[in-house]
Amino acid sequence: MRINKFLAEQGVASRRGCDEIVAEGRVTINGKVAKAGDDVTPSDTVMLDGKTLSHKVKYEYYLLNKPKGYVCTVSDDKGRKTVMDLLPAGAGRVFPVGRLDYDTEGMLILTNDGELAYRLTAPQSEITKTYLVRIEGSITDIQLNRLRAGVEIERGVVTKKCKVTVMETNKKYTKLHVVLTEGKNREIRRMFEVVGKNVDFLKRIRIGELTLSGLDRGKVRKLTQDEVFYLKNL
Repeated sequence: MRINKFLAEQGVASRRGCDEIVAEGRVTINGKVAKAGDDVTPSDTVMLDGKTLSHKVKYEYYLLNKPKGYVCTVSDDKGRKTVMDLLPAGAGRVFPVGRLDYDTEGMLILTNDGELAYRLTAPQSEITKTYLVRIEGSITDIQLNRLRAGVEIERGVVTKKCKVTVMETNKKYTKLHVVLTEGKNREIRRMFEVVGKNVDFLKRIRIGELTLSGLDRGKVRKLTQDEVFYLKNL
């Protein structure tokens, strides 16, 4: 097993985050500083920051209805509140799967299952994620069709085709559902900026067919076995 996958399964961080930790020289395998691409076997002694990691893993899966004002990291060097602060006492060493912006609300999965985290975030998986978006004022069919077809949010970076559906509209605001299969940084906000609209509320409400039904803002619960099975087979 590759070192980044091993660390991810320990709940250290996502695979990408584990690559960074290895590059910083914080991990050793049998007393030698690990390098990216190193393999780990059950007989190896792996240490992170001088502490030995067990090869036995008990996977945990949580669903959080993230409120505004929290960052999706295990720790924050700016001293801001993180989603880890919302986990119940006794929760294991898990990490957030993907990210929601500081000002974005909604569905967030936390786990120490590195394989599931990779599946849910890998671009090639094309797993749908649905967002409730509120913008100021109305929006035209021309603007909607531009968003659906994909827009250039920065030089050379064009969003994939997506589904955009108007749910409610009046003179003051418009509510929409946006379904994406990718997750670029601040993607939805930047998409709407391209067509001249400002997003004043954004919430992820669905991953595949998994919803936040019955889970209040700021609350967290364990995923059921059926939900875990569903996510693993998306």
